[in-house]
Amino acid sequence: MIRRHTAALRVALMGVDVASAAALFVLVAGLRVSDRDWTTVMGTTTGLTGLTALAYAGGWVLMLWLRGLYRLRTRWSVRREALDILASAAIMALFTFAVLFLLHLSDVSRLFLLALFPAQVVLTLAVRIALRRGFEWLRRRGGNARFSLVVGTGPAAQEFADRMESHPSLGLKVIGHLSEPHDAPLAVSRPVLGSVEDVIDVLHDNVVDEVAICLTVTEWALVEPVTRVCEAVGRVVRIPMDVVGVHMERGIVEEFDGQPVVSYVYGPDRAVGLLLKRGSDVAIAGLGLLILAPLLVIVGLLIRATDGGPPIFRQTRVGLHGRTFTLLKFRSMVPHAEDQLEDLRHLNEIQGGAFKLTEDPRQTRIGGWLRRTSLDELPQLWNVLRGEMSLVGPRPPLPKEVAGYDLWHRRRLSMKPGVTGLWQIEGRREPLFDRWVAMDLDYIDRWSLWLDLKILLRTIPSVLQQQGR
Repeated sequence: MIRRHTAALRVALMGVDVASAAALFVLVAGLRVSDRDWTTVMGTTTGLTGLTALAYAGGWVLMLWLRGLYRLRTRWSVRREALDILASAAIMALFTFAVLFLLHLSDVSRLFLLALFPAQVVLTLAVRIALRRGFEWLRRRGGNARFSLVVGTGPAAQEFADRMESHPSLGLKVIGHLSEPHDAPLAVSRPVLGSVEDVIDVLHDNVVDEVAICLTVTEWALVEPVTRVCEAVGRVVRIPMDVVGVHMERGIVEEFDGQPVVSYVYGPDRAVGLLLKRGSDVAIAGLGLLILAPLLVIVGLLIRATDGGPPIFRQTRVGLHGRTFTLLKFRSMVPHAEDQLEDLRHLNEIQGGAFKLTEDPRQTRIGGWLRRTSLDELPQLWNVLRGEMSLVGPRPPLPKEVAGYDLWHRRRLSMKPGVTGLWQIEGRREPLFDRWVAMDLDYIDRWSLWLDLKILLRTIPSVLQQQGR
């Protein structure tokens, strides 16, 4: 559990440790030499350059890693962090002085090193405290929160729910409990949303990212069916337990507050990769909005001039694990086009839980051109920047469509929706909704940054050939 939920903090810590160490190296060197060339004072025989600062930063991060300072603890304290950082600095200093002595590098300033390492301890501790407090502040206010459903209403379920929410840095919020079937719910401090038999409906009606199964031994027969439901819809399962002597297939054993937790992750579980995906989304979407700003303005003015209505169309869509958001598009249909949908339902070109009509009579004069060129999708870059969508992923469905999903369809919501995806490059003319879903699930199962890049590159010729619908 800790590994997945603290991945963002671990990456951030490593990044700021590298940046702060390199910056401190240059700063202390500059203060030591005043107006002289610092490479001369530091030792001409070593050929110090800016790369030396990066090498030092890399060595410092390696030392912190070897000391376990990137294996985040739930029971974190400033005192323990300070002692570990101080020990890391002491070891690195001893190693550095030993190397200088053995290699007879007498020209390297010892005073510089004596100033550098204590300053490094202070800076690293200050930056880490600030970063942790920032993450906690953000998650206390709902930023990047993940929602958990606890199966069970006994003392163990109450205790585990309390412990999850006692660590703000994890960003976990418990929405409620499911009680054991045929038994009256016990006293728990959070809402009881139903019994275990209602798990499908509860997962459908609520935003749930994870399910924690905290049942008594007498109810262990329920673990497998609940787990299978979660697998079908792509939810993470956590089972807090003493795993000694218990056979759990495919589970990942993790530690939470000293207690072993067996985790089942159904979907992409490459936490760092997903962080890189988010980082690339922000970079590309931000750059795209900046570069395409003149085109966005021109298209908006063109819609206003030819139609007179608002250029932006807003529609509620369903995203990751049932989260709803407002999707933005350039308006390609007449105002109140949604009110005419039922009259056109019999013309639907898709068999199943979606609606598609190539020659839609609700299109405006330039609406068909906007859809063929996919220009109508450009405002979704703002959705990507806000974190509601990704550049690549399953297309976001309407709430009415999700309400009619079969159980296996819902797993397509286990990944953030995208502006483009496998369906856009391989199945634009596919008339079967089940085939759409199958392509989305194939993408989720095979997801990688390389696959995202290939889809983005293949989207470009599709747009240039005006294959949008």
